[in-house]
Amino acid sequence: MRATDAVGRYGERVAERLLTDHGLEVIERNWRCRDGEIDLVALDRGTDEIVFVEVKTRRSTTYGPPAEAVTRAKLARLRRLAALWLRAHDRHAGGVRVDVVAVLARASGPALVEHLRAVG
Repeated sequence: MRATDAVGRYGERVAERLLTDHGLEVIERNWRCRDGEIDLVALDRGTDEIVFVEVKTRRSTTYGPPAEAVTRAKLARLRRLAALWLRAHDRHAGGVRVDVVAVLARASGPALVEHLRAVG
């Protein structure tokens, strides 16, 4: 596994813990199809929404904070993937939203985590 893959997996574990701590139930991890991958799919029981989560993890802010790496193009791709996921699964909910969880993995101490709701 490449170092960047390990950092990404770490960020996904941190994001999943954050989401479950805030009452969301993760129902799928790393869903892939020929068009791409969705990092996490969760059910927000408080709003009855299916949440498609993009996790961005960085080890420094040299190239900007992690959330800045989620561009309009990436959000558009995630919305297309969400539509494909919904077609492939028999899950019904009150709504759908796209969230971003930005993780800054620091050399020492806990990661800094930011949860951006309904970004796209």
